[in-house]
Amino acid sequence: MKLMGVIGWKNAGKTTLVVKLVTLLVARGFTVSTVKHAHHAFDIDREGKDSHKHRTAGASEVLVTSGARWALMHELRDEEEPGLDEHLKRLSPVDIILVEGFKNHAHPKIEVYRQGQEADLIAPGDPDICAVATDASDVNTDRPLLPLNEPEEIVSFILSFLELPERRG
Repeated sequence: MKLMGVIGWKNAGKTTLVVKLVTLLVARGFTVSTVKHAHHAFDIDREGKDSHKHRTAGASEVLVTSGARWALMHELRDEEEPGLDEHLKRLSPVDIILVEGFKNHAHPKIEVYRQGQEADLIAPGDPDICAVATDASDVNTDRPLLPLNEPEEIVSFILSFLELPERRG
């Protein structure tokens, strides 16, 4: 499985880009999974639902399943948050895994940088950033610049970088 990260500061458009990349890669015939890191507590079920009742009663894991999908929730309780490598082991094999977040993990990443963004580029301090996807015209970096609003070009870059053959769905 090949891995490509998408990182950037808050509200840079990481999720928007990842969704476009997934859509385009799948349309070309690739299998794709995603990993999204959240910096805050999140919940995928709601109070009152049976799965929520199971978790709050103390279950370590709750598996919810139907004919359409399944989801496994694992409560960390007092455990330390697992790293990206541990999470990747849980995924079924696919052609490409897109990782949103996990800025500090060593894997190839594309930084999303927006015109007018006040924060500095991350790229100068991270050798794992292989390109910057931007809509700004004044970005000063030694990394390849990709047009943020042309996701097809970003997909072509990813496939080339990961040494995957071009496919047309």
